[in-house]
Amino acid sequence: MAGSTGGTSSTAPKILLAKPSVGPVPGKFGRGGGEDETASHRTRLPPVGSLNLLSDSWEFHIDRFLPFLTENTDFKVVGIIGPPGVGKSTIMNELYGFDGISPGMLPPFAIQSEETRAMSRHCTVGIEPRVSAERLILLDTQSVFSPSVLSEIMRPDGLSTVSVLSGESLSAELAHEIMNIQLGVLLASICHILLVVSDGVHDNRMWHMMLTVDLLKHGIPDPSSLAPLHSQSSTSGLDKESKDKVHEAEEYIGIPVFVHTKLQDHDLSPPNIVQMKKVLLQYFSSSSFMRLKCGKKPADQPGMSQINGKDKELLDLFAIPYKNKDESPRAQCESYVSSLWKLRDQVLSMNCPSFTRNVSERDWLKSSAKIWEMVKSSPIIAEYSRTLLSSGMFRR
Repeated sequence: MAGSTGGTSSTAPKILLAKPSVGPVPGKFGRGGGEDETASHRTRLPPVGSLNLLSDSWEFHIDRFLPFLTENTDFKVVGIIGPPGVGKSTIMNELYGFDGISPGMLPPFAIQSEETRAMSRHCTVGIEPRVSAERLILLDTQSVFSPSVLSEIMRPDGLSTVSVLSGESLSAELAHEIMNIQLGVLLASICHILLVVSDGVHDNRMWHMMLTVDLLKHGIPDPSSLAPLHSQSSTSGLDKESKDKVHEAEEYIGIPVFVHTKLQDHDLSPPNIVQMKKVLLQYFSSSSFMRLKCGKKPADQPGMSQINGKDKELLDLFAIPYKNKDESPRAQCESYVSSLWKLRDQVLSMNCPSFTRNVSERDWLKSSAKIWEMVKSSPIIAEYSRTLLSSGMFRR
């Protein structure tokens, strides 16, 4: 896990379980706690369905989710971002370890139903959090490039109902574009791992968006640099050291894992996968993501020809086959399931970049709220918005 076990709370950590179809959540929120302790937790914890960190009004709320977090510092934050219908919630349910055969249990993250898909609606609003038994803090997010999100925020006059930039009134189309960027910047700032999910082989919209996120994230620190120092005997030297760490934290960015779903059999051939990885490395050759694994700057990285099964890859690319419910043979279906298992194993075993200093789960959440305010008031993102407006791509 990312962090140290030294700050683990003496109380049993609460586990946010999958949602029951009716009645209270079965099972225990604590590890090894008695029935009395479990009952007291249940009385304190809010309903699972109201835990959104980021609401449809684009405001960050921590009070609902905070009771599920502890002073534990050995945790890992995994976020996900992508367009509609690529399987984001399905992937997050797999990371959570949800057992779909349990009777009467709904998945922790709602999956788009046939009815929702037919009505062109989205089932995830803002950021939906859960906590797994391994102290994985999972952040499922609303879709980017989503027509249903755009239609919901559009007023009759074409302006946005959501204020995405402080004091600026934007058209719904431009506000929707900025919302996607802000969501990406926030996740890259507060997550250890960010799953970037695309549909098929040729959809490179998410790649382009992540380059923009990397460009506009400048000046946004990591959560630990905003968390309070627990030592009360601060000296001027300690204050200076803290300021230096805050400055260093401005360069922090979570590790992206690029996931391409719904791939056909011919897309999964070894030569095609190698070619996709080469294109990925070339696309992000000048980005901050290239220095995450080796601690080197992009200019110090080895040549593209070194990418093969034996070399340490600089960016993670994961391919998930298409699941054909009607015609696919059993082996193909198992390939889809096993690829989700492998993705979970990879995420759980990844060495994540550390925050500037150890931070507890609760302090991480409180600092994330501060980072969100920085993102919304970022002068760089505001200038990017004005540039898009002046380009004529979006109406005034």
